[in-house]
Amino acid sequence: MPFQSRELSDAVDAIAPDGSEIRFLGEVERASMVHCTLAPGGVSKAVRHKTIEEVWHFLSGEGEVWRAFDGEEEVKPVTQGTSLTIPTGAHFQFRNTGPAPLRFVIATMPPWPGEQEAERVPDHWPTA
Repeated sequence: MPFQSRELSDAVDAIAPDGSEIRFLGEVERASMVHCTLAPGGVSKAVRHKTIEEVWHFLSGEGEVWRAFDGEEEVKPVTQGTSLTIPTGAHFQFRNTGPAPLRFVIATMPPWPGEQEAERVPDHWPTA
């Protein structure tokens, strides 16, 4: 069947290699989309993706995203309405700096191939 429909679940579908909660939203031949949650005070593990690129859009919460790629590096404050990109090979890490869960959707191109896609890199912020 060519059509998919899904309601956002309260149940977590997976824990990402960076430690965040993932809920599946949909997948087609050339892309997938998930809903990501990081609890208050949470800090993800720093990783890089080997073959995919992503677009993130923040729905709620407050946080920061560190990205380093091709000699450039930045820490971007994020909140509801912020969007950003994660190019293939970029090092990145994110943290929740607010009192509520940090929630965002991630579009992945091509679709997420599995846990082996994420490679650990040195953390920008210490993790627990």
